[in-house]
Amino acid sequence: MRKTLMAAALTTGLSAGTAAVAETPIGLVIHGGAGTIERANLSPEQEQAYHDGLRLALEQGYAILQAGGSSLDAAIKAVTILEDNPLFNAGKGAVYTWDERHELDASIMDGATLNAGAVAGVSTVKNPILLAHKVMTESVHVMLSGAGAEQFAAEKGLEQVDNSYFNTEFRYEALKRMKAAEGALPHQAGLTRDPNWQMGTVGAVAIDSNGNLAAATSTGGMTGKRYGRIGDAPIIGAGNYADNSSCAVSATGHGEYFIRYQVASDICARVKYQGLSAKAAADAVIKDVLLPVGGTGGVIVVDANGELSWSFNTPGMYRGKIGSNQPALTAIFADD
Repeated sequence: MRKTLMAAALTTGLSAGTAAVAETPIGLVIHGGAGTIERANLSPEQEQAYHDGLRLALEQGYAILQAGGSSLDAAIKAVTILEDNPLFNAGKGAVYTWDERHELDASIMDGATLNAGAVAGVSTVKNPILLAHKVMTESVHVMLSGAGAEQFAAEKGLEQVDNSYFNTEFRYEALKRMKAAEGALPHQAGLTRDPNWQMGTVGAVAIDSNGNLAAATSTGGMTGKRYGRIGDAPIIGAGNYADNSSCAVSATGHGEYFIRYQVASDICARVKYQGLSAKAAADAVIKDVLLPVGGTGGVIVVDANGELSWSFNTPGMYRGKIGSNQPALTAIFADD
């Protein structure tokens, strides 16, 4: 496993006040999507760029925890950084819809209160995770979508951009390959999906010095999606869940399966009611429940004891973790 040690301020040499915080079981786990990620398809330079992007999100999110900040703030910070990185399928690097636009989804959940916020199908909000947070904290709702969500974002002063801001050349090339392979069919329900087009989401789960858990997830969805398709990322209990009595989960993968099997809440329920460790619960759902029915992807998890883990059933998942007893680590492939 590739280990990336942070600057000394993140691991040693802390002031007395910060050291007291660092002694608590704080931690952060992040992901940048799971799927058919293989060494043969990444150059050394590309591989390094992914590690660097993950490391930056870890550094800045964990710095908030070390300073005594909340798990919510740490998760939001990490996800915002990943949204701004064009390498990942969220925010700036979001995939294209069939109509050559971008429709973004995000959600966030507070494990201390079970409060949650989500947005779906937004196309002009620079950082959808910030809008999901506003929905949670400054509205009476849990989920807003489309034009209404964008109106709410404008009223709350969030940065909005033209949809072209999210454009990236390699995502556009992926759409063209997808269309060429599948052909123009009258109804997308008849499409046979390629796993390479299903994956890509970013997320973070964290535990802070007060023992509070949080989960945040953001995505551009599925390449070539049509008809306002929405996946699991903004659906509480499917792609995102946090409960201080069990665990916090952020998922990535083929969203339709994660919705049908309520993956995130199922993992937390197994921790809460069966007494499983977060890692064991995640493995049971990802490998024993999803994989046999064709559901591919993965999750990151942190439990109430500060155990940091992940599970996935694909060749790779962009991921990283850091904690009080966990030196910073980033990884990509299954055998890392």
